[in-house]
Amino acid sequence: MGKIKVVRCSDAGLDCSFVAHSESEEDLLNQVGKHAKEVHGMEINDELVAKVRSLIHEEEQVS
Repeated sequence: MGKIKVVRCSDAGLDCSFVAHSESEEDLLNQVGKHAKEVHGMEINDELVAKVRSLIHEEEQVS
């Protein structure tokens, strides 16, 4: 089926069940940025983007 990029808030040590999935890193970063700002009140900056990039991993895509 292929791989998909995934990042979870819990991977960053937050007590949050949010999971973002995308085939594109740009889309994944947009999803996470929107969530971080709206739910956690975080400021989107280079440090946060670098942290999120470091947490991205690939999983088998489930249909």
